Amino acid sequence: MLEIPGAVNRRDLVTVLGAAALCSPASALAQQTGMRKIGVLDGQVPDNIEHARLVAFRQGLQTLGWTEGQNVQFDVRFAGGKDERFSSLATAIVKAAPDVILAFSPDAVIALQRQTRAIPIVFVGVFDPVGLGIISNFAMPGRNATGFTNFDVAITTKWLQLLKEIAPGVERVGILFDPLARGSSGVMPSIKAAAKSAKVELIEVPMRRTEDLLRIAVLGQKPETGLIVAQNIWATAHRDEIVALAARYHLPAVYGIGAYSAAGGLMSYDTDRVDQFRRAATYVDRILRGAKPGDLPVQNPTKYILTINLKTAKALGLTVPQSLLIQADEVLK
Repeated sequence: MLEIPGAVNRRDLVTVLGAAALCSPASALAQQTGMRKIGVLDGQVPDNIEHARLVAFRQGLQTLGWTEGQNVQFDVRFAGGKDERFSSLATAIVKAAPDVILAFSPDAVIALQRQTRAIPIVFVGVFDPVGLGIISNFAMPGRNATGFTNFDVAITTKWLQLLKEIAPGVERVGILFDPLARGSSGVMPSIKAAAKSAKVELIEVPMRRTEDLLRIAVLGQKPETGLIVAQNIWATAHRDEIVALAARYHLPAVYGIGAYSAAGGLMSYDTDRVDQFRRAATYVDRILRGAKPGDLPVQNPTKYILTINLKTAKALGLTVPQSLLIQADEVLK
């Protein structure tokens, strides 16, 4: 079953229905003997980006011998960036008794572990799973969860480095983050250290409510100021508003979430999430074949994607140096 949070317009409905067709059980074939069930709890909104990630996951499973409607069925649910939905969605997925659950976001994993310590969980997009109590250690997780982290603290230094390369005049940087997001406490020390090393003033911009977006306007009143948007579900759900405000107040910005550049953001540097969903399929496959999640080591990101939006750079009056263009995986014109 695919749950759609809130109302959607016609275009969104087409996208959601496409995801439903991809992930829903395949009629009577789904009831045949030997059918395995995979639950999916995704903290994001069911848009084209999430659809692409789930396609990669499904394709990864298919190459390993798992075909939807023949020997596997999916139960996909989206929290839509709303923390309050995790508990009820986790309850529903666990009640359906899947053989394994794919969870995207730390809140999804924690909600699931509150419901079950027996059903295996493979996670994607979790920062500091040890600190959050999800696993015992990276090498031998030891519980019912394992998977792929989406963050290495070194990435914060890279965000700041990229911002200074594309906007050398920046003297202060606002860091937009969700203070209640799982793992946010681990991001701030590293970004503070990076700012100190670069001799840049760091301005903390916590955001949790829609009215907090006004803080970007305040930030834009300070000369030679840039913006870094850390990875979190709240920011993803408010992507368009954040991009529009950064453009309105002429703030050069680096985003830790890849989808921002396609939405008009200047530059993003993010984990290759599609690759991680594809890799997650290998762990789901191993668990379906008898492996225990506690014996599968948690893995850090191995691929990152740098995207630069030249149209946005021009609108901000910035010239993108050749050194950055060479580094870029995607250049949007």
